[in-house]
Amino acid sequence: MASERSWTFLTNHAHVLLAVSATPDLRLKDIAERVDITERTATQILTDLESIGCVQRVKRGRRNHYIVQSQLPLRHPLEEHHQIADLIQALGHHSAAEPD
Repeated sequence: MASERSWTFLTNHAHVLLAVSATPDLRLKDIAERVDITERTATQILTDLESIGCVQRVKRGRRNHYIVQSQLPLRHPLEEHHQIADLIQALGHHSAAEPD
């Protein structure tokens, strides 16, 4: 049951990263719904990801387009020898910029 879950293996930051990697033109509302967080939290997470260079936000008309910098290393010392792309691929996700 979903209500019994008190934690998950991935953080909300990882979930947001995976969401924009798979669908770079997602609206903030859609990101929040996919990750099951508020829009405010999604905004804060995207700001965090942008501040460390993992995600670049590009304005396309009235919408945002997100570019994941998949060549960057993961941040934790236990995983820093892996790149963001490794996480995306390990979980069966494909970046929109990467071939299937």
